[in-house]
Amino acid sequence: MSALAHLAQEAGLQAVWEDAAGERQTVSEDSLRAVLAALGLPAETDAEITKSRERLAVQRAEGARRFVTAVAGEPIALPAGIEGPFALELESGERRELESGATVIESIKQAGYHRLSHSGGEAVLAVAPPRCFGVRDISGKGSLWGVSAQLPSLRDTEPAPFGDFGTLARTVPALAKAGADLVAISPVHALFPADSLRFSPYAPSSRRFLNILFADSAPSGVQKGTQEANSGSELIDWETVLPQRLAQLKQRFETADAAERNRLATIERVPEDALHSHALYDALHAHFTALGKHGWRAWPVEYHDPQGDAVREFAKTHGEDIAFFAWSQGLADAGLAKAQQAARDAGMACGIVTDLAVGIDPGGSDCWTARRAFLDGLSVGAPPDLLGPDGQDWGLTTFNPLTLHAERFQAFRDTLGAAMVHAGGVRIDHILGLRRIWVVPHGRSSAEGCYLAMPQRDLANVLALESHRHACLVIGEDLGTVPAGFRDEMASRDIYGMRVLWFERAEDGGYTNSKGWDEKAVAMTSTHDLPTLAGWWSGRDIDWTWRIGRKSAFDDRAAEEAHRIAERAQIWEHFVQAGHAAGDPPEEPAPFVTAGIAQLADSACDLTIVPLEDLFGASEQPNLPGTIDEHPNWRRRLPEPVETGLQEPDTRNRIETLRKGTLA
Repeated sequence: MSALAHLAQEAGLQAVWEDAAGERQTVSEDSLRAVLAALGLPAETDAEITKSRERLAVQRAEGARRFVTAVAGEPIALPAGIEGPFALELESGERRELESGATVIESIKQAGYHRLSHSGGEAVLAVAPPRCFGVRDISGKGSLWGVSAQLPSLRDTEPAPFGDFGTLARTVPALAKAGADLVAISPVHALFPADSLRFSPYAPSSRRFLNILFADSAPSGVQKGTQEANSGSELIDWETVLPQRLAQLKQRFETADAAERNRLATIERVPEDALHSHALYDALHAHFTALGKHGWRAWPVEYHDPQGDAVREFAKTHGEDIAFFAWSQGLADAGLAKAQQAARDAGMACGIVTDLAVGIDPGGSDCWTARRAFLDGLSVGAPPDLLGPDGQDWGLTTFNPLTLHAERFQAFRDTLGAAMVHAGGVRIDHILGLRRIWVVPHGRSSAEGCYLAMPQRDLANVLALESHRHACLVIGEDLGTVPAGFRDEMASRDIYGMRVLWFERAEDGGYTNSKGWDEKAVAMTSTHDLPTLAGWWSGRDIDWTWRIGRKSAFDDRAAEEAHRIAERAQIWEHFVQAGHAAGDPPEEPAPFVTAGIAQLADSACDLTIVPLEDLFGASEQPNLPGTIDEHPNWRRRLPEPVETGLQEPDTRNRIETLRKGTLA
């Protein structure tokens, strides 16, 4: 093995990998060098490689001595360099004596973040339960069902240009009455309040904070004229309504009395300095966005350091702006907490399920305030596969596996805590990232990337620990190129995978019986990135393909439509054989939608989640991957309030099917 190959392996790069078709692929040496350089490990010459290997070895050893994870009740092997005398303090305050020459701690049964003082400093021992908090922990009635919703799409009786936390709080009682035990919502991470073009929920500024524009501005008597004017539209005009909502929030802030300002100026779970730093970022972002400079990397260099003189001076002269953004975070936090409380008060066993996006914008708040915790110079994405022959570059970054231990996983812990604190569950986008992520050097094609290993065992242990601390079940989006054995490993930790109707196929291409789907998984008809049941049956996705000129596997539209007719016959026959449908395939999509939901209700999965678009038989999907302006992504609203839609005969029939199928 060459010196370069040794360095790549030690850094966690997977030079040889297997693609979705089972074909062996090899990463070029040029690509390996580019990724290593971005990781701070230059490898152009033998001398550089030698120095990088030495630096990496020291870095890993130092990190290992700062943060150790283990499973409760199992022996804990201490990393090299942790030597006595020892002082072990459990999170409860209990102290234990250890032998000075110990290399293994026999067991710690108490889960938590414990501290081990040793001759070289202090290590955090994160001791986790064997598995995450799961369905059996929250429900004695067996499997649960619920719905998923794009939060802005929600409507209720209050006029508003898009759904927010207030809409959610007013909506969950009707869903609970229908029998739903959970509502999975789209990501509500902090975006960029001053930039109305940044509305995609999966490209956040911060995953530790919330989108303040989802805060309910209504209770203070602010003017509602603009809300009423934009409340009936089929599509959300973000460029118009986001500045309006921001202005409404500022009006409420300016008219709030001292008691309300003080109450919302802090968030109990968030350190004061962290909230201040994020609010400071938002104030700076608003200031520089007005000058055409978006994201901290485009700001003058003196503002790149959050602790620098220029930033401190800005904070002195813009105190009111910073106070507004901090207060808005408090208002948003209170709004999400109220929605979760409304769900639990209405009888939901789980309540709100939040969504943790796969990454963050490298120019956003998280990277500005905690730069060492995240990859720099690399984007996360996906390798070339059958669905994306050119691969994918999402333009986002994520946690740096080479610094996680040294930083004591703090950014990861904070991110999980933010997603779980006001929720009964969390969906983690691209859960495959617990094991490895596809990284692409900036300026290169995604095909020139490679897989970078993540500390899966440590991440899973921290995830299990945080899951129990917040009594929050975990759903992992495990679609795409899934490594061998990964789903079994996740199931063993009670991390629920996703079994989407379209993808549950046998080797011969036929659909599988849902009674054989995995128990530790979520049965779903579709996702926000896929056609709805009605849209697929009616060929709405085909309409979009040919309307905007997307790549198609067919030479012309007629050929694709003919193929869809055959596919419709195949899946309908499967539903008939399974007892979920009868007769010939219908022309209208409604019976197919009902049959698809019956397939889910009959599954072996512990959880069933139906998108509201499918429950109501809608034809349009929320997002069309690979498009920006061609398709109205993240703009669609439901046609009527959820409470009204639940009374439609077809919807009531589908709900009854779900209720019968998930009662144990």
